[in-house]
Amino acid sequence: MKDVFRRLASDFLSTIVFLVIYLATDNVLLATGVAIAGAIAQVVYARVKGQSLGYMTWASLALVIVLGGATLLTNDPRFVLAKPAIGHIAIGMIMLKRGWLLRYLPPIVTETIPEYATFAGYAWAALMFVLAAGTIAVASTGDMKLWAFYVSVVLVGAKIAAFAIQYVAFRLLIGSRLRAAARA
Repeated sequence: MKDVFRRLASDFLSTIVFLVIYLATDNVLLATGVAIAGAIAQVVYARVKGQSLGYMTWASLALVIVLGGATLLTNDPRFVLAKPAIGHIAIGMIMLKRGWLLRYLPPIVTETIPEYATFAGYAWAALMFVLAAGTIAVASTGDMKLWAFYVSVVLVGAKIAAFAIQYVAFRLLIGSRLRAAARA
């Protein structure tokens, strides 16, 4: 689990850096410049250390440079604010693969309620698309404080709530199936 959080932090480091710098300085252009420099430094550091970089890291770097560059050139923060939406769309597309969630679940789930796990995988994909649409809507306003709240509270909170709902639903469904099997 620690490795998963480390990879997520690495994949979204430039967004995190942008948010921290923006909240500390209230300066979009400075936050964008530091995020671009941070993304480049992250790749250089990994290459010097001989570490392989995942697809998401390369995609994040490209998005930071392209969208951050557009933000710097136009002095319009909406470009860089849209970056998390693109990440959510990409993740949602991956989650459309049937059964993707099964490899992350314990055997009791995959053996007892695999059809619900498959459905949950599609529900996660739908959530990613909804969150991406929300991110685009918030980014289009250009309101930095609203965007900061959305990406730090709403995006994270929605995923935590979805995980909790899935956990409770799976527990109830597994319990029901096991009780029905015991009666049969």
